[in-house]
Amino acid sequence: MKILISTDIEGIAGVFHPEQVRAGNGEYERARAWMTKEANAAVIGAFAGGATEVLVNDSHGGFRNLLPDLLDPRARLVLGKPRYLGMMGGLEEPCDAVIMIGYHSRAQGRGILAHTINSFAFARVLINGLELGEAGLYGALAGELGVPVIMASGDDVFIEETRPLYPNAQWVQTKVAHGQGSGVTLSPEAARQAIAAAAETAVRAVVDHTGGTAPLQIAAPIECRLQTQTTALADLFCMWPTLERVDGVTVRFTADSMQAAVRTLNSLSAMSSMLR
Repeated sequence: MKILISTDIEGIAGVFHPEQVRAGNGEYERARAWMTKEANAAVIGAFAGGATEVLVNDSHGGFRNLLPDLLDPRARLVLGKPRYLGMMGGLEEPCDAVIMIGYHSRAQGRGILAHTINSFAFARVLINGLELGEAGLYGALAGELGVPVIMASGDDVFIEETRPLYPNAQWVQTKVAHGQGSGVTLSPEAARQAIAAAAETAVRAVVDHTGGTAPLQIAAPIECRLQTQTTALADLFCMWPTLERVDGVTVRFTADSMQAAVRTLNSLSAMSSMLR
């Protein structure tokens, strides 16, 4: 029973401000330690629920935020980029289920530090007409590989928008959003206790075959409509010959799989740095 734990930072208890998620300052150093400890809580819960192997994926920014020397020694750590599967790196190995820790709501929402892949470049991402954030995009990528999302944590807005995609998953609400940068949070310790308990319940259901969580699968061909933050970004992205301009800030492309769609989005995200 191998579990992949994908860990972002914006949904971690106590995190509210951009300085906490960007390297180079003391607030970030504290937040990355909280992130590592919430990942550890999920590791502890997964093993308690019957996992025999756990991979932890660092899924924020440059994918090198988690502190390896603080990680539970029973787990292995996926670090660094570029990587083809992004926030689902680790699924190159066969895994039985995914747990999402510290995730956030999609762009244009009222969740804490809400964005989709790239806050500078992307305003909305629609896949076959369905607007998705990172949890939806990457959950569908996992689903394409036959792997379900069985548990997730983040703020209340993230849970409200994501629960319909994974109705039988376990959920841990770490914070209540009052806006992009304000709200009410659990203490880091309380969040870790809740995450460990939920991860144990979720993994045990998989082990005992009592859970009803199914992989999220979106049928190919995949049509992606991407609304950019500016017309200049749409101009730039349409340098890519396979992208089509829809309007001033919207481009579209088709892909034969979710993996191809996500890889294209991540490539466009990297491309956007040309305009920064």
